[in-house]
Amino acid sequence: MSLRYLIWGGLALASLLPAGFGGWLFSLPAATPAAEAPPVPPEEARAMLASLRPTKRERPLIAIIGINDATETTDYLVPAGILRRADVAEIVMLATDPGPVQLFPALRVESDATIVAFDAAHPEGADYVIVPAMSRDDDPAALAWIRGQAEKGAKIIGICAGAKVVAAAGLLDGRRATTHWYYLGAMLKRSPTIAYVADRRMVSDGDVTTTTGISASMPMMLTLIEAIAGRAKAESVAHDLGLGEWDARHASAAFRLTRPFATIVLANRMAFWNREELGVRLAPGMDEVSLAFVADAWSRTYRSAAFTFAASTAATVTANGVRVLPDRNMAELAEDRRASTFPGRRPADALDDALRAIAARYGDGTSHIVAMQLEYPRPGQGKAMRAAAPETAAP
Repeated sequence: MSLRYLIWGGLALASLLPAGFGGWLFSLPAATPAAEAPPVPPEEARAMLASLRPTKRERPLIAIIGINDATETTDYLVPAGILRRADVAEIVMLATDPGPVQLFPALRVESDATIVAFDAAHPEGADYVIVPAMSRDDDPAALAWIRGQAEKGAKIIGICAGAKVVAAAGLLDGRRATTHWYYLGAMLKRSPTIAYVADRRMVSDGDVTTTTGISASMPMMLTLIEAIAGRAKAESVAHDLGLGEWDARHASAAFRLTRPFATIVLANRMAFWNREELGVRLAPGMDEVSLAFVADAWSRTYRSAAFTFAASTAATVTANGVRVLPDRNMAELAEDRRASTFPGRRPADALDDALRAIAARYGDGTSHIVAMQLEYPRPGQGKAMRAAAPETAAP
């Protein structure tokens, strides 16, 4: 990197930082403490399963709601992919309005129906409603629909910062709950009667369950499968995913805003000359869970963004019926851009794959900030997901 770029970047940084920023930065802790996830008492695990058991239909109807302009990638796709492969319930991916659902930080998909069409087809409501993180916690259509489903007896599951949406709908007042570490303060400020539960990936209180972190969507769905169809079925699905174990254990103290985290994010954002895009070639029958993890992780580095491409503009149908729309037509890309970042491995390996590849490309610090955003233990720190390094596209 030339001195010219360093000087220009330094001047730009100085002009953009607000007064007092340096003091704020150095007020942050230098590191997160070493933390071990405490065990979950067996009676607590049994109580969670009991709270999640279906009570309306023999074969439950599960609705996953998203808003069209910005719903979190992994929160929306992973539940659909895991539950559909389990084949223990009917799964419907919904949107508040007609048209595609733009996920963030990557991917664009077609929903199965709008919430209006769902209500017309199922006036008695869903058995379960899964609520992903959304760009807005106050979307009136989404909040009214979630409240209405709860009133009809649906069990509500907030994934990651989707707990903020559930809270905004008034369904967490006076309940025990959790959410993504970064948004915890905001959720408790808005809903001060919530009783926050630390050191748990999943927390159930009555008919409402919340999770902490984007990566909690996988253990949460396996827990739901166990509640619906039993432990043997959940273990079979976990084996198919490549996951050896799952439970509600979590070390909450290991996830917080630190000086290194803020510094790396700032440095990566300021290095605008060093941006790159990584292409994911869509192929019929590809695994949507692995796709979600890979695209999500590579789009959280502040150095790179994932985009999808295909031979046509039509949606590509994944292994479990998710319709993914390409961002670009393959004909528009140069030959050296047609490699794929998609690793083609089992879903439980995909996130570790991506983190290892990110570390190799951008350094351990950037890999760490991605893991922190996903609220995921880094490879080698008591994880259950195994890893192998993927191939990446040429920048």
